[in-house]
Amino acid sequence: MALIVPVNCARLTVPRRAHVSAHRRRFDVSATLSSPPRGDAAVVDWVKETASFFEQDSRPIMLFDGVCNLCNGGVKFVRDNDRRRNIRFEALQSEAGKKLLQRSGRAPDDISSVVLVERDRSYIKSEAVLKIMEYINLPFPQLAFFLQFVPLFVRDFVYENIADNRYNFFGRSDSCDI
Repeated sequence: MALIVPVNCARLTVPRRAHVSAHRRRFDVSATLSSPPRGDAAVVDWVKETASFFEQDSRPIMLFDGVCNLCNGGVKFVRDNDRRRNIRFEALQSEAGKKLLQRSGRAPDDISSVVLVERDRSYIKSEAVLKIMEYINLPFPQLAFFLQFVPLFVRDFVYENIADNRYNFFGRSDSCDI
């Protein structure tokens, strides 16, 4: 049995081997990770491709939907409450935003979620929001601490419902205001 993961990812092969004992079922499964298939398309290492974004400035980058009024309001809110200027901003629709999305394992045209990209890790959906809250001023880091105890599936359910309806509730602009 082979599990094929998205393009530019490795292939995980899991052989079918099972040993069944009389009293208890026991399955031994091993997996091997092989290199991605070589084809005509060039394989891009997006971490290396975007490393220059963190060479001179190690602050995380908040990716947001540049035409969404809710997202632009969120960026203004973060900017107003980030007195130490811990976070940089980039629209998802920009060339840099598309590269950073791919670095985060997302499609370059995926504008469905806010993304926070740090040098070594990316956060999406409600995890991105909580991580952003940790970077801004009081009382938001403390609020993020308590919200982390809400199960991820509940936080993401709320996040996705707001994100899916953000244009209906808050509208959109013709261009990025930030």
